[in-house]
Order: sequence, then C-alpha cells, then structure tokens
Amino acid sequence: MAATLGRFASNSIRNSVQGITLNKPFIRKQLLLPWSSRSLSFCLDYQFGSATAEVYSNAGSDTGGGIVSEGFLRWRNGGGTCHSSALIDSSALVEFGAVVHEKAVLGAEVHVGSGTVIGPSVQISPSTRIGYNVSLSNCSIGDSCVIHNGVCIGQDGFGFYVDEHGNMVKKPQKLNVKIGNRVEIGANTCIDRGSWRDTVIEDDTKIDNLVQIGHNVIIGKCCLLCGQVGIAGSVTIGDYVALGGRAAVRDHVSIVSKVRLAANSCVTKNITEPGDFGGFPAVPIHEWRKQIVRAQIVNKRKT
Repeated sequence: MAATLGRFASNSIRNSVQGITLNKPFIRKQLLLPWSSRSLSFCLDYQFGSATAEVYSNAGSDTGGGIVSEGFLRWRNGGGTCHSSALIDSSALVEFGAVVHEKAVLGAEVHVGSGTVIGPSVQISPSTRIGYNVSLSNCSIGDSCVIHNGVCIGQDGFGFYVDEHGNMVKKPQKLNVKIGNRVEIGANTCIDRGSWRDTVIEDDTKIDNLVQIGHNVIIGKCCLLCGQVGIAGSVTIGDYVALGGRAAVRDHVSIVSKVRLAANSCVTKNITEPGDFGGFPAVPIHEWRKQIVRAQIVNKRKT
C-alpha cells in the first residue's frame, strides 16, 4: 500500500512539472502583454529591460507573502515594490517596504531603505544611500549622496497670500529640488520645492538634523548647516558658508561666500562681505561682542 501511494505521488509530481515546462511559451507570452491583460504571470527572467523584478501571480492579491498592485513589481534585490515604468539599475537595492513610483530613475549601487517612498519621475544618481522612511518627490539627487532617516525633499513650500476678499490663497508650488553630488542630509530635514525657481543644494554641502530649507533657496558648494537651522524662502547662499546651530536666515536675503554665522543668530539683511557674524540682527562678530560687553556693563551699573 505504501509503495503504491509513493508511485502515485511521484507520477503526480512528474506530471505537474511536465505541465509547467510545456506551458513556458504561454507564460513568457503573458509577460509581454500589457498589465491590464495579464491574468497569470511567473518570474522566468529577473531582467525586464533595465529593471529587475519578481512578479507574483494574481496581481493585487496576497500571493506567497507578497502583495503586488497593478503596474507594480516586487524587486528581487531587497524585496521592495517598484512600478514597471521605473528605470532601475540591476545593482540597486530597494529594501522590503520601500516603494518606487512610475518613471523614477535609480542609478547603480543606489540603496533605498525600508519605508521610503520615491515619487514619480524622481532621479537618483549612482552610489547614493537613502535611509528609512524618507519621502522624495519633485527632485533629483546627485552621485554619492547620503540621505538619512525621515528626510522629506520636494514637498510644497509655505507660500500663501490674502486675496481681495480676505481669503487665504495658496501660491502654486510647481518646480523642483536639485541636490548636487556628495551632499549629506541629516535626519528629519525638510527641503521644499521651488515656486519661481528650483531649490538647489550644490556639491559637497553637508546638512545636519532637523534643518528647514524653504522654497527657491539656493545653497552653494561646500556649505555646513548645523542642527535646527532655518532658512526662509528665496534665500541665496554662496560657497563655503557655515551656519551654527539654530541660526536663521530671513526670506529674500543673500549671503556671500565664506561667511560664518554664530549659533542662535539671525540674518535679517544681505551680507555682502566674507567674515564671521553673530547676533540678532546678525552683525560682524567684533561688533556683536562689543554689544554683549556694553549690555553687561549696563546691567552691572543698574545693580
């Protein structure tokens, strides 16, 4: 009896394997059909043009531990979810839980962490590393950048005005963010998209955690922005500028290259000469120190 059951099981397995082998041409033909016409698909080849993906059967339902919506594929290198129109290098790693939307471009050796969402048409150049729970939209990112956890890039800037009827109206925010090469952006930093010009962060600039960069801001190369810096909209900052912790820059202000701003300072008007500045409003550092000394002397006299 056991021998008979064993032969029956062997024959059943053999017939199933033969059926799958005979149906391979049909399966390959199904993979070439548009997404709307596919009812059954298996992963025969990991390569789809420049993208690499694993497709589960019955798209949109839970199959084998993965849920694949229509138009989206399971990325074999990390298990993330990628749209079929995205152009992704085969060496890119998209971790489980990350989502890459339509027409996004990911270069070689890009690493996308879990929980990250890469929006439509976002471009990420080679060797860039993106942490967990990052949101990227309306932006391009250069080579060898580091984007830490929780960063948001490309959302609408804070632009409103009051119309003739006294209603608060939102200004259109339709442009992009451009991040240069070798830029590092700290956790939970936000960079708004442009409204009348693109927001730009140039090469080799380093940004700390919890920094706010408003719409239309241009920051030059090799700048340092420490934690909790706030830069209002339409600011232009030159190269080799260092902003201390919790420093602030008012909107539509320009800062020339090679300026250092002390912590807790606020720039309220253009800085046209290189050097060290501090205070509120920010003035040359020696003037700020004199102001502090005078204030201390006055307080002593009062007491």
